[in-house]
Amino acid sequence: MHKLSWNCIAFDDLTPNQLYDILQLRTEVFVVEQKCLYQDMDDQDRHAVHVLGILDDQLLCYSRLLVPGSQYPEPAMGRVITALSVRRQGYGKILLEESLSYCQNLWPDIGVRISAQQHLESFYQAFDFIKVSKPYLEDGIPHIEMLRSK
Repeated sequence: MHKLSWNCIAFDDLTPNQLYDILQLRTEVFVVEQKCLYQDMDDQDRHAVHVLGILDDQLLCYSRLLVPGSQYPEPAMGRVITALSVRRQGYGKILLEESLSYCQNLWPDIGVRISAQQHLESFYQAFDFIKVSKPYLEDGIPHIEMLRSK
């Protein structure tokens, strides 16, 4: 496994190329690969910080961290993705560790809430997230709300 460089960047500090790479990866995974037509650009990006995992100038891992109160009372983590080319190599776990570390640094002593695809429940449980809702459909995909205490 290669070592990625990690950045946590506010929307206004993203370069045009970084923003393009983010939107391209999110579209590749959430729209094309998962065959889900939905409005990805939802105005939350402007108020979020963006976690980027980069190797050789290529964005391979990404998550979006929303400030407390914007979606939930706690900070929210979403749009959690790894590029298809590096899946099942441990990068998703590293992405979660990095994202949770940024959350702790930005918003200490506050839990983190996610809207997780239901089939990934055990993945998030490994990071101390617990299911706090019944399954619901989001963009045609079963999801559950999960919370990680501080």
